[in-house]
Amino acid sequence: MLKIIKTEDDYESALEKAYLLMQNDIVLGSKQADELELLTLLIEHYEESHYPILPPSPIEAIKFRLEQLNKAPSELSKILGARSRQSEILSGKRKLSLSMIRKLHAVLHIPAESLIGAY
Repeated sequence: MLKIIKTEDDYESALEKAYLLMQNDIVLGSKQADELELLTLLIEHYEESHYPILPPSPIEAIKFRLEQLNKAPSELSKILGARSRQSEILSGKRKLSLSMIRKLHAVLHIPAESLIGAY
């Protein structure tokens, strides 16, 4: 029987039940498929409230995106201009200006929300 996950023990049991259900060949629309979908929603709800994932700081977002694109941090100076800006930004000594945010969003495709967040 499915129920709201309120404790860590409930959470562990739900994870185990979901794992067991996923070991079977589940047919879409079946009772097992519906049970797994509902169990997954309950698990997600518990995780969101007990293990929230905070958004990255603008610096972390920039570093992560550069890493994803296999670009060196020095590439940032090509996008933003002066080399000193790149080191000041990555060290947290300088905040991003609106024009910098626009350039980073346009060139690196970093979501603007990530770039305007708290440092």
